[in-house]
Amino acid sequence: MRVYIFDTTLRDGEQSPGVSLNVKEKLQIARQLAKLEVDVLEAGFPFVSPGDFEAVKIISREVKGVTVAGLARTNFNDIDQAWEALREAEQPRIHTFIATSPIHLQYKLRMTPEQVIEATVAAVKRAKSYTSDVEFSAEDASRSDLNFLCQVLEAAIAAGATVINVPDTVGYATPNEFARFIGEIRQRVKGMEKVILSVHCHNDLGLAVSNSLAAVMAGAQQVEGAINGIGERAGNAAIEEIVMALRTRRDIFQRETNIRTEEIYRTSRLVANLTGMNVQHNKAIVGKNAFAHESGIHQDGVIKEPTTYEIMRPEMVGVSHSDLVLGKHSGRHAFRLRLMELGYTLDPEELNTAFERFKALADRKKGITDRDLEAIVEEELRLIPAKYNLAYLHISSGTTIIPTATIGLQIGEEVREEAACGNGPVDAICKAIDKITGYSCTLLTWGINAVTEGKDAIGEVTLMVTSEHNKKTYTGRGISTDVLEASARAYTNAVNKLIWELGEGNLPKN
Repeated sequence: MRVYIFDTTLRDGEQSPGVSLNVKEKLQIARQLAKLEVDVLEAGFPFVSPGDFEAVKIISREVKGVTVAGLARTNFNDIDQAWEALREAEQPRIHTFIATSPIHLQYKLRMTPEQVIEATVAAVKRAKSYTSDVEFSAEDASRSDLNFLCQVLEAAIAAGATVINVPDTVGYATPNEFARFIGEIRQRVKGMEKVILSVHCHNDLGLAVSNSLAAVMAGAQQVEGAINGIGERAGNAAIEEIVMALRTRRDIFQRETNIRTEEIYRTSRLVANLTGMNVQHNKAIVGKNAFAHESGIHQDGVIKEPTTYEIMRPEMVGVSHSDLVLGKHSGRHAFRLRLMELGYTLDPEELNTAFERFKALADRKKGITDRDLEAIVEEELRLIPAKYNLAYLHISSGTTIIPTATIGLQIGEEVREEAACGNGPVDAICKAIDKITGYSCTLLTWGINAVTEGKDAIGEVTLMVTSEHNKKTYTGRGISTDVLEASARAYTNAVNKLIWELGEGNLPKN
């Protein structure tokens, strides 16, 4: 039996605190989700902002082979705006919702049950006038009165909904309880056999994946979630965990998905990089330690027979364990072929830039791993045009002197230089860059991960800044074997995003 995978990384996932993706970043993720072969890609909430509208519109036009959904409340303005954004999609779906729990009716909507049913019917009919594929969600369904919920769902089906979604919006349910709840709905709602029954579970109690799988066992045909489990508050059900649970324990679930599991790791990395939300090391399926073994007993077992301690092969999710294959004497052709093997296709200009970074790294690092190559390419495949590029930096710092940074940023053929002092070298770097660009930003978060092992490992700095110009948050990322250089690259990357969004950079190619 088939389970449909509905991905909401670009809608609910982007609602994660501190995450703000621009249009081109969303398009990049959408294209990767299409490679992953999700069934439905919820591209955004078109009415909520011009940026969301534009992202849904561009994704609808550019990304094929997948159903593209846009979210809308049960009012005509939302639905009309959603359709305007979705009209060029190969397979458009309008996803409309209204809350059904007593607490939401009383305090948020201030509506009677009868008014909720009327709004549901009108919204579904309006959406149906635009497209045959309409999904209806009863927000906070798991805390709703079951009798009333069944009335609302029956009304939605009668009005023409093709997908009925039952969300555990605040992550309140437990697996056995949620399974019974879904079973009751399947039995009691008239017309349920004509539609797809979906679930959307949040992770406030850490039960999103468990609740989703329990619902599948109870008859749910579609599961909604996000890559890496990102989303509101504690996040959504993690798509990669659901998919691999269904595949690995096929004997229990007896369900199939269309997901190309070999694309899971690459999709996870892309989402983590662009959102600035790093994956915890012990995260299931895609965490750094997911296929690592430190115990001598475990290592011995895996060497003799991998299945002693690995219930999945790393290759199943796209994790590569290749040996070192490239070094400073490697040529452009070998570099390009290895990138193609890793799934990256670069145009000539991107290849030249990435190759220059590779050669510079190879002079500083003895052996280059696949993960090093991925880090180089992911940074060099800029999703927005960079007005400023780091040309050089000089740092003076120590326990008895005031940290000072001298920064050179390249703008076209010109290099501009400024120096600044700070509380530490990173603070000095940021202040010097602010002087050059004329934009003042506040550093909110700064973090570093070692991309590979060893003293010469690449450092990957991810930071978030807020701009004093528009009060918005931007994520920056930079890599280098030098932590301070990586910090300068990351801060420059964030400022470039600010400049592009304010309209001072070149427009991206769609």
